[in-house]
Amino acid sequence: MEYYSRHISNLIEQLSRLPGIGAKSAQRLAFHIMNMPKEQVNLLAGAMTQARQKVRYCKNCWTLTDEELCPICKNARRNQNQIMVVENTRDLAAYEKTGKYEGVYHVLHGAISPMLGIGPDEIRLKELMHRLSEQEAEEVIIATNSSLEGETTAMYISKLVKPTGIKVTRIASGVPVGGDLEYIDEVTLLRALEGRVEL
Repeated sequence: MEYYSRHISNLIEQLSRLPGIGAKSAQRLAFHIMNMPKEQVNLLAGAMTQARQKVRYCKNCWTLTDEELCPICKNARRNQNQIMVVENTRDLAAYEKTGKYEGVYHVLHGAISPMLGIGPDEIRLKELMHRLSEQEAEEVIIATNSSLEGETTAMYISKLVKPTGIKVTRIASGVPVGGDLEYIDEVTLLRALEGRVEL
């Protein structure tokens, strides 16, 4: 039985297709949109349409941008010889928020996952190797997630890059700030122990 008009039901259905948006959240968003001023709704719809039409991949690092090169790759003050490899653009943004990393990035757009049928050819590894052969890189920092897929991807990249003579490093992982040791899993505790630093 339909509770809402066809247009509202369609809006709820489309919103519920977004990741992390369930039926109730989609319904809440739909009613919020219906109560917004029409000009604001037009601005929202226009922003989505424009972004989808104009945004593309940076030809160097494969992050999302609206120009041929993203602002990070164009920035002459960035260390072009230090490349951090991340799984997606959200990971890049997380590192940029720290304001401490001065190198550049390479976005894989995924991680190797045999269970999901994602192999090395489905992510941007060929582009990374091509980039490393074209420019003089001194270090590749692997910043994939600490999941099984992230670890598999990190090991694969390491095996590809090490023979080129480029230094390969992996971000440290371990106990989060504010975490109680008794609740941390064994793998994380072992990583924290192995990645310890002198004080």
